[in-house]
Amino acid sequence: MKSMSVFFKDLGASFKKPKVIIPILVVLFIPVLYSGMFLTAFWDPYGKMNELPVAVVNQDTGAEYEGKPLQVGEDLIAELKKSDDFSWRFVTREQAEKGMKNDEYYMTIIIPENFSSKATTLMDEHPQPATLVFEPNEGYNFLAAQIGGTAVKEIKSKVSAKVTEAYTETLFDQVDKISGGLSDAGSGASTISDGAAQLDEGTLKLKQNLAKLVNGANQLQNGVAPLEQGTKALNQGVKELKGGASSLASGLNQLSAAQQQLEEGAVKAQAGGEQLHSGIQASLQGAEKLNAGLAASEQGSAKLQAGLEASHAGSSQVAEGAKGVAQGLEQLIQASPELADDPAVQKLLAASKAVAEGSEQAAAGQQELLNGARELHDAQGQLLQGSEQLVQGEQQLLQGAAVLTAGQEQLASGLQQFGAKLSEAANGGQSLASGADKLSGGAEQLQSGVGQLSGGVSTIASGSKQLDDGAGELKNGMDQLAAGSGELASKLNDAAEQSASVKKSDALVNMYAQPVEITEHKLNEVPNYGTGFSPYFLSLGLFVGALISTLVVPVRGSSVAEATGWNRFISRGLAFTGMSFVQSLLSVVLVLYVLGLEVKSVPMFYLFTFVTSLCFMFIIQALVTWLDNPGRFLAILMLIFQLTTSAGTFPLELIPDWMKGINPLLPMTYSVSGYKAIISSGDFGAAWQHMGILAGFGAVFLAVTMVYFLRHEHSESVSAASVEA
Repeated sequence: MKSMSVFFKDLGASFKKPKVIIPILVVLFIPVLYSGMFLTAFWDPYGKMNELPVAVVNQDTGAEYEGKPLQVGEDLIAELKKSDDFSWRFVTREQAEKGMKNDEYYMTIIIPENFSSKATTLMDEHPQPATLVFEPNEGYNFLAAQIGGTAVKEIKSKVSAKVTEAYTETLFDQVDKISGGLSDAGSGASTISDGAAQLDEGTLKLKQNLAKLVNGANQLQNGVAPLEQGTKALNQGVKELKGGASSLASGLNQLSAAQQQLEEGAVKAQAGGEQLHSGIQASLQGAEKLNAGLAASEQGSAKLQAGLEASHAGSSQVAEGAKGVAQGLEQLIQASPELADDPAVQKLLAASKAVAEGSEQAAAGQQELLNGARELHDAQGQLLQGSEQLVQGEQQLLQGAAVLTAGQEQLASGLQQFGAKLSEAANGGQSLASGADKLSGGAEQLQSGVGQLSGGVSTIASGSKQLDDGAGELKNGMDQLAAGSGELASKLNDAAEQSASVKKSDALVNMYAQPVEITEHKLNEVPNYGTGFSPYFLSLGLFVGALISTLVVPVRGSSVAEATGWNRFISRGLAFTGMSFVQSLLSVVLVLYVLGLEVKSVPMFYLFTFVTSLCFMFIIQALVTWLDNPGRFLAILMLIFQLTTSAGTFPLELIPDWMKGINPLLPMTYSVSGYKAIISSGDFGAAWQHMGILAGFGAVFLAVTMVYFLRHEHSESVSAASVEA
């Protein structure tokens, strides 16, 4: 009871003197001022990013792509005007340079004049990436420059997606055009096939009629010999011959006229064959261009498939790595049974398994995407194969047309020879009719004419035979033409159906432009910077408050002269405990009810803050009690090490290795971790564990203080005046 009496006397002596109580009251608010000012300043800095001035300079002159204007720079400006990520200032290059020099802007984003034109080179042999120029004013504020760099990367992703959408839409438009062209070509090839079938039938009839002509010529040739033998009896039947000669002359004239019509038809057929040959050549050239385009498309598809295979391989490696981590944790738990009951380890194990499962699902998804790319590649291969068959059919058709042209030329030549001979025969018939009355006197002339007739008939027989042979070749060529044009029509229609199955839609274009979306699932979400930094600044404020408390509250003396060391220990311990209680209470009230900090458990937050403050107070009390001002220096040194090693700002893994070994030796490590558990994660098991460690720190240093007072029983007793000082 005497110890409590000493405490109350010391407390009463302090309250009697304003010069003593006022500094004490001020010190009670040190943690509130320290942590409150920092947390208020940094509570939600990203919530005011729209007040950060950023200059934007658009020098893009635009470009034209596939006949359409492309204004990527203007599109980007329009997107920026819709967002409030920063306070965008759309200025000229000169205004931006002046503003950066005068620290009016934290950064400048420049869209070069060739931004759109370079965006159109994606499908070129040597594409050139479009470049955004980012000029941060790091000397003005380094952190703002870093934030701006992250924002520029986001802008780059959006612009890339827009450019990719433009390319994808153009690509699908080309596919639609190809499909329509193939359909038209298929219809034309069907028409060619029908015409070739009709021409084949006409060729067959021509060959049959020419066969009859050959037979007639042979019969005529065989009949010339009896004519020569009957010249002796010509004189006797001259009157009959005169009538027959007239009939013969008339028939020969009709035959000559029919032959001229046949010759004209052959010339027209030859001209048509040449036109057909030219048309087939043009069709062949178009088919070859189509084949080259499809080959290029197949190469692009192969590159896409190769990229997806590389991505799938990377995803599989990630999945295997995550699975290995989970298995390693299970082995670690099996090897260390005491870790099996640790909730943190169990959560870590569950998280690693979830990561492994998610990685496997991602790998499966990429496998499905790869399968789709392979199916696209296979379809393009089939289309290319059909195009190659189209080229082959066109080549066969061209060969048949060449054969047809040659046969038609031979037919025209034979008909010319046949016409010449018919003309001679007609003249002879006329001569025979006019000279029938002189036949008896010109028997020798008749004999000579009969010999000429025999030679002409032989020529007719030979020419008709050549015409018959040419007609046979023409028939074969027409058969090939009909077969090739039918196959051409079939392949073109198949290719048109396959290419028409690719339908452009906004969803498909967006999928090509942005094939990957990110779904974020936050674990233990922290709403703002203030919440994230509260553990750090609360610990810092309580430590500074404890340190300054030793400057206004005596750590050794007492206003009771006869007080023993134990009495003074109890009195000083209760005084600093009261200081800790008031400081922790004020700090909790500030962050909970003024700043609006949300925690998982309010009572736990009160208790943990008081234990943390008490731990810091007992540590500093022990150092100052034993060492006085050098003790305060050690406390400041401890504070410096705690600021760098407690993982309150940057992760522990990012600090130098030699500092990591200090982390578990200092109390702020456990206060920061405990606050994180109570504020964000709700892991109260970890919070109780850290609270126990802090209580252990405080108990040890409180015992160290007790040892000092027990060793100095009466030497530190002071008067009330000294307490006032």
